[in-house]
Amino acid sequence: MYLTQGLRRAAQIRPRAKAIVDGDRQWTWNEVLERVSRTAGMLRNLGLQAGDRAAVLSLNNAQYFKLLFAVPWAGGSVVPLNTRLIASEVDYILEDSGAKILFVDKTFAPLLKSLRVAEHMRAVIQFDADQQADGVLPFEPMMLSSSPIEDMLRGGDDLAGIYYTGGTTGRPKGVMLSHGNLVANAINVMFALGYDSDTNYLHAPPMFHLADGCSTFGVTMQGGSHVFMPRFDPLQFLETVQRERVTDVTLVPTMINMFLSHPRFAEFDLSSFKRIYFGAAPMPDGLLRRALSTMPSVKFQQAWGMTELSPIATTMDPRFSVLDGPNAGRLRSCGQAVSTVEVRIADPDGNEMPRGEVGEVIVHGPTVMQGYWNQPEATAAALRNGWMHSGDAGVMDEDGFLYIVDRLKDMIVTGAENVYSAEVENAISLMAEIAEVAVIGIPDENWGETVHAIVVPRANREVTADAVIAHCRNHIAGYKTPRSVEVRATPLPLSAAGKILKTELRAPFWRDKDRGVN
Repeated sequence: MYLTQGLRRAAQIRPRAKAIVDGDRQWTWNEVLERVSRTAGMLRNLGLQAGDRAAVLSLNNAQYFKLLFAVPWAGGSVVPLNTRLIASEVDYILEDSGAKILFVDKTFAPLLKSLRVAEHMRAVIQFDADQQADGVLPFEPMMLSSSPIEDMLRGGDDLAGIYYTGGTTGRPKGVMLSHGNLVANAINVMFALGYDSDTNYLHAPPMFHLADGCSTFGVTMQGGSHVFMPRFDPLQFLETVQRERVTDVTLVPTMINMFLSHPRFAEFDLSSFKRIYFGAAPMPDGLLRRALSTMPSVKFQQAWGMTELSPIATTMDPRFSVLDGPNAGRLRSCGQAVSTVEVRIADPDGNEMPRGEVGEVIVHGPTVMQGYWNQPEATAAALRNGWMHSGDAGVMDEDGFLYIVDRLKDMIVTGAENVYSAEVENAISLMAEIAEVAVIGIPDENWGETVHAIVVPRANREVTADAVIAHCRNHIAGYKTPRSVEVRATPLPLSAAGKILKTELRAPFWRDKDRGVN
């Protein structure tokens, strides 16, 4: 299995069909194939060798899409960069991954001057501007002047991409996904989400995130079409759906809430919509009920997974996302296992638990990652006997429906972004005034959870919430920065083993909730 096969198939069976739309520009599948092969030729001319990594830092656009196929076509692996990271975080990933080439768009080109590692790149290429900074190469003329090359046909266990996530130790982890991983997921998605040649998919979430990426490959394999918006904006979203007659989209619950709540929502014709997939964070019951009643002809389908699973492990058949009838009552479930994976609820030793009992969600199958880049110990901890240990606590009913009830690893999901408490705690601990710090997730109506820090100052030192927040903004991405800070005069509660009792710290915030995480 190889990623570029889907693109080659689309060009073969639908050569003159609309493939991608980006603003006022569009391309057929034949044109996309030709541009991908030329981009691959450009990469080879720049010295990209088999197994080399190329990173991309950009908002959503057609060039980004083509690059996701061009890099493996040239024999390399792609490293998509989170657009919300600060310069030091981007530097770490570029250095850790060993990326040889960096692609940016005009939004992030100004960041280059703050990147230490960028100076050591074989090439830095900008997608979308007539003028580039010194040393930055223009994408379009270089691509058009390059000769197309034959597909290197890397596939199977060959590395296709490194997708960085937060780490429980504060150090980002690069998830290694093979061609086989991503193709298996694309096949799962095709069947579970119902993609076909009539699918007109809108890339509204960021393309660095695999929640969007899995549809990149699945829709392409079916010869559907892709529409791009740079970043999610509720009004632009409504305008794009109406103008381009979008049929399918993947959104996080906060995005669904934003477009449903927009004051001009009723003005737009959204009748082209067939399916809205949601995941990355649970949908509040009230919001899902509102969505189902407001858009009764649209199928809402939840998915659960993680980057380490390429990323989908379970989906909820739309038949069960209903308020009434014999299939009602499962709105809190994230569905059943997709076609090629096995999902279990396990005890600490990896043994399967009886149905109805709580344990860790573990997953086995061809979508399970190869491991964490340059982190063998973390890999060994997560992958045991071929099973990915998710760190989520769940329960499975007699019909195989999975319910997530808590998280075993110290992670916060805020607005669909994963924030590891350790990374935030490490940043705060750099403040000379801080003696103790604990970071937890607290419930939020709009974001699911928000990051909350509890700090204890050193003796005879003072610290304010504003100072903690300002410090964090200089050290970590904005979405990781605490939204609230509590300053305590007394030590944090400890277990007998000397660990901070976060369950005790979380308890007042979650007392009236039906589960300990959103």
